[in-house]
Amino acid sequence: MSLQLPQDRLDAIVARHAAASAEINTAAEAARTVELAKELSELDPVVSAIATWRQAQTSLAEAEALIDDPATDADFRELAYEERDAARIEIDDRAREILIALLPKDAADERGVILEIRAGTGGDEASLFAGDLLRMYQRYAAQKSWSVDILSESEGTVGGFKEVIAEIAGKGVYARLKYESGVHRVQRVPDTETSGRIHTSAATVAMLPLAGDVDIVLNDSEIRIDTMRAGGAGGQHVNKTESAVRLTHIPTGIAVVVQDERSQHKNKARAYDLLRAKLYDIERGRVDAERSADRRSQIGSGDRSERIRTYNFPQGRVTDHRINLTLYKLDEMMQGLVLDDIIDALTAEHQARLLADATIA
Repeated sequence: MSLQLPQDRLDAIVARHAAASAEINTAAEAARTVELAKELSELDPVVSAIATWRQAQTSLAEAEALIDDPATDADFRELAYEERDAARIEIDDRAREILIALLPKDAADERGVILEIRAGTGGDEASLFAGDLLRMYQRYAAQKSWSVDILSESEGTVGGFKEVIAEIAGKGVYARLKYESGVHRVQRVPDTETSGRIHTSAATVAMLPLAGDVDIVLNDSEIRIDTMRAGGAGGQHVNKTESAVRLTHIPTGIAVVVQDERSQHKNKARAYDLLRAKLYDIERGRVDAERSADRRSQIGSGDRSERIRTYNFPQGRVTDHRINLTLYKLDEMMQGLVLDDIIDALTAEHQARLLADATIA
């Protein structure tokens, strides 16, 4: 059964593409030209898919007419069968492509994120694993030409981090990293283990989309600001001035601390960004919960209480439990080299769920 497409919406997309194409040639302002160019770059693949889908519909009708015509000779009928089968495949492929393009977009997809990694069960080994995860995301970000800035860190006693918070900035960061929120489990033999026994530890990852002033309005009367000396283990971030900043959102009790910059002014600005991201995440969660009675079934729901992935070092494998995907490329994974493979699979699964819901609706 072929997927059904909303013809009126397809017509509107094609008409809008034609209008934007005509306007861009006469736009007087550079800003408007850039805006139209961006819109056209988003519409071009959809319009192309619509044209191909409609042409395939025509080819299917013509092939079926030849098959049904008693006057069609055997050779032509055989060619018509081949053309019919090819047209059906093309129709289904392009219909899926179009439907995915028409799916509701997450408003936060193009934003940067606040990355929070916290060591969980496992003591020192959990802290070391938290450091491994941070480096994995830093390497992945470097491949995407994204920037990573550490906002706050609490080092473990033997290395790694009890907690580390960073900002990842770039185009489409949240779209790629939003599926990373959850409990990440590691299985390996610690360096301090003399008997070779495998230990299981965990770290929690949160990916919070950055919020703007428009998304979350912070009233000064609801914010308590405290300054303090930067802490840490005596590294480069420690100084004798009170540059670290803690903001407390009085209505919710949420508190954030930023101590990375030597400038108190910069730390304060970053702390406001972090606080907005946390409040924005809470608001998004509230809206999502209202829209879905079963958020646990949704990939990328942001439920950080669930174990989402296991990194098994003795076997050299990484397993994402949400889609039962196992890759025996753990070394490459920790280098950030195959994270895209898992993210692509998660994205495809998420789109399949949305398509199924749209088809049922």
